[in-house]
Amino acid sequence: MKNRLIEIIKEAGTILKEGFYSNKDITFKAKKDLVTTYDVGVENFLKEKFLEEFKDFNVIAEESDNSAIEFNNSIIIDPIDGTTNFVNGVPHTAISVGVYKNKKPFMAIVYNPILDELYEAEEGKGSFCNGVKLQVSDESEFQKSLIATGFPYTSASCKDDLDDVIKKITVILPLCQDLRRLGAASLDLCYVARGTFEGYYEMNLKAWDVSAGILILTEAGGKVSNIDGGAYDIFEDKYMLATNGKIHEELIKNLNL
Repeated sequence: MKNRLIEIIKEAGTILKEGFYSNKDITFKAKKDLVTTYDVGVENFLKEKFLEEFKDFNVIAEESDNSAIEFNNSIIIDPIDGTTNFVNGVPHTAISVGVYKNKKPFMAIVYNPILDELYEAEEGKGSFCNGVKLQVSDESEFQKSLIATGFPYTSASCKDDLDDVIKKITVILPLCQDLRRLGAASLDLCYVARGTFEGYYEMNLKAWDVSAGILILTEAGGKVSNIDGGAYDIFEDKYMLATNGKIHEELIKNLNL
């Protein structure tokens, strides 16, 4: 299944790459939340192929009405993670596909066709980028740790969310090596998996943002939780924390100061 998934996703990547270098028709789902015809085009291509070839799975996708779809044996699609990057020519953008069996991560693909990086994982078999095995960083000192984060679209409309983002940055930034904000959650998780970042946190993520990256990170030896240290629910939790495992407890502590 994984090899065929990769073939289909690489085909969809040609649509994304074409769009990246083209003029784009843009609409807004919310004040800061963009969608383009390429988001819809990639999603429709993937849905059609997946439903045709993987009949034991339903499909949950960002630009679709998922209200009648039960999460269980599901393929979760983000057709273009990092749409704002995609629109503005920033090369941190990717197709994210997470496959779940009985609501548990089973396979994961994150593909950035602009940088030609294909991250993949299968439960119990490790994670890889372009065939090279991934391993999280060995860094255990928070002060030496490079941390990634993100800013929610709700920061434009919800003062509580904006205030919380600013408060956490004010606490975390002096305590770590530095903060990065690349604007694509799936890739942030992959960068923790490959040891570029020691940790990552963000609020208001959606299931399609993280469904693939979670497995890629955990198969590389990393750890994922909610802000209280409990199991992260991709549909329910406000905050996700993801680390190399060695700074996890300190990140939890600092984010709760």
